[in-house]
Amino acid sequence: MLNILAGGVNFNLPLENPVLIFTLILFIILFAPILLNKIRIPQIIGLIIAGAVIGPNGFHLMNRDSSILLFGTVGLLYIMFLAGIEIDMADFKKNRNKSLVFGLYTFIIPMVAGTLSGLFILEFTLPTSILMASMFASHTLLSYPIVRRFGVSKNRAVNITIGGTMITDTLALLVLAAVVGMSSGEVEEYFWLKLTASILVFGAIVVFIFPVIARWFFKNYSENVLQYIFVLGLVFLAGFLAEAAGIEAIIGAFLAGLSLNRLIPQTSPLMNRIEFVGNALFIPFFLIGVGMLIDFKVFFTGTETIIVAAVMSVVATLSKFTAAWITQKSFRFSKAERNVIFGLSNAQAAATLAVVLVGYNIVTGEQPDGQPIRLLSESILNGTILMILVTCTISSFVTQTGAQVLAVEEESTSDDKQKVKERILIPINSTDTLEDLVNLGITIKASNNRKWLYALNIIDDDRASDAADKHARKLLEKASDIAAATDNYIHELMRYDLNPVTGIMNVIKEHKITDLILGLHQKKSISSTFLGNLAEGILEQCNTTIFIYKANQPLSTVKRHLVVVPEKAEKEAGFALWLMRIWNIGRNTGAAIHFYASPQTLSFIEEVQKRYPIELKLNHFDDWDDFLIISREIKNDDNLAIVMSRPFQQSYHKKMSRIPDYLDKYFKSNNFMLIYPIHDSRLSDTANEPGNVSMNYPIESFEEFSKVISGLFRKR
Repeated sequence: MLNILAGGVNFNLPLENPVLIFTLILFIILFAPILLNKIRIPQIIGLIIAGAVIGPNGFHLMNRDSSILLFGTVGLLYIMFLAGIEIDMADFKKNRNKSLVFGLYTFIIPMVAGTLSGLFILEFTLPTSILMASMFASHTLLSYPIVRRFGVSKNRAVNITIGGTMITDTLALLVLAAVVGMSSGEVEEYFWLKLTASILVFGAIVVFIFPVIARWFFKNYSENVLQYIFVLGLVFLAGFLAEAAGIEAIIGAFLAGLSLNRLIPQTSPLMNRIEFVGNALFIPFFLIGVGMLIDFKVFFTGTETIIVAAVMSVVATLSKFTAAWITQKSFRFSKAERNVIFGLSNAQAAATLAVVLVGYNIVTGEQPDGQPIRLLSESILNGTILMILVTCTISSFVTQTGAQVLAVEEESTSDDKQKVKERILIPINSTDTLEDLVNLGITIKASNNRKWLYALNIIDDDRASDAADKHARKLLEKASDIAAATDNYIHELMRYDLNPVTGIMNVIKEHKITDLILGLHQKKSISSTFLGNLAEGILEQCNTTIFIYKANQPLSTVKRHLVVVPEKAEKEAGFALWLMRIWNIGRNTGAAIHFYASPQTLSFIEEVQKRYPIELKLNHFDDWDDFLIISREIKNDDNLAIVMSRPFQQSYHKKMSRIPDYLDKYFKSNNFMLIYPIHDSRLSDTANEPGNVSMNYPIESFEEFSKVISGLFRKR
């Protein structure tokens, strides 16, 4: 009867049926976090414990075979790749010296403590002690998903820890290469020269060639699946190149993340897919695979393993805490930031496993009974597995505690009464411009606004038909799909009207729109067609921030945004609002923002940079009579953004009337946008709503401007 129900499937343990194995793992990924979260155990620990229970050292439901190793390797590289791709490059550059200092702290202190404890407490040889200490010096960002879940992955403590991870892991793996080389007699005169040269070649390929290839690919292939497979291929290629250079693949994955950081915006559908697949599948597989290494039986086989494991766990944890504590005191960080640094840097897994497995496989001699003498003994191997469990547990709890505090602190610094209730409207009537406009809307919006985007299609009353209605609904559904791919919701609006301008204006009033994004088809002339038929009417009647955008390439592939700002722009009502949008572009895409403005305007922008750093360059420019000087500055893959003004406003210049002609003639191959700020003495009709920010214009002082910016910008 059992055979009939089973259909001939073998249920003997360990399981061998791949469908059943995969089903079991999926249900573990589903239920382990749910059950353990009820008793406040981080889901990372839940997956590791589950792996120990089902693994060969537990109930032996399955083996830690090649499939587990394959998916686990993908998950490990995924963690490092996500750390690199999500890092705030502006903060990373700003804090690079702090990252270097922390990286040296968290390498040197564990190396010294580990070597001394190996020599004088465990009485190991010097090579064994040094190699064991290198395991303490390295760490894995195992608890990084926790800081992402709490929304503090952009915090300076996280950035510094990620930067320090690359430094300490690289140094630890170099120690491994040196000790292994000396133990096997492979260290020769040119050993370090060859290793250095290979690492430099590997780094140059990933840092300089990968972005060029990726930019070309993203320009020419917009299909989502192709882009995801391409990125995954680059990550593993970088990992392979790292191994070929003599270091671990995790360094290659992290460096690939850094090199692709600016080409995969945080708000893009591609980024959403990368995060989703990694968090849902690959990273849990890695954690389960780590759990399968844990053997609780070693506690009952003798005292040597327990002593070694206890010493390793205590020394590794105390040395990492000491490095985090000294970092906190050096840079005056808060206790919560110290806890996050310590939590992220305490988990031992990837590099530690690499070191112990390599050292265990190196035989340095033979005992009288014929047993091999290994560089790292079996007691160190078993002790390392227990140390991984201990450090990962401590790391998860400490990181969760620190991240919770940081999340509360960041939330409290954003006064709810000072948030602008933004609503972004995107009129769409063509599939050619739809995706570019929606992506721009998602990029410029605030990070906490996931439901106030509107897509509008206006159907001419005289041409209304079932076909027109069907076409409009198809466009709106596509806009919704694009937004949904980034975890955003877009409201679909369809309207019948004889006059598109009237239709748009009525929607703006009905839905209290704060920002309007208008598109320009690539084949149209901005001077003769677009502004004459639609935008001029809207500009005359509409008092919202207006973006007129023409895209020749995806926004994610733009290297620089050149923003030309008229003199006295800071004295107009919408200054802080359009500046916030430009800032969001810089923060979400990682591209450099180059401002061209008068010294007075630049001084205000510099104040924003001090509070919310992005990659920024300030250039003095106030001669609109010589506007075409900008054409000498712009390059391929640049976007030109020009802040305009209406006649009789303070920042208006008569040369602005020529801008459409200049764009059509000299900047046809580039992306460009015209920005028309709000122009009266109040924000808009929505300014006086409860919960909206109240501002007094014009802005005359840095103090006043600081209050405005604090209300509009939100740290990410």
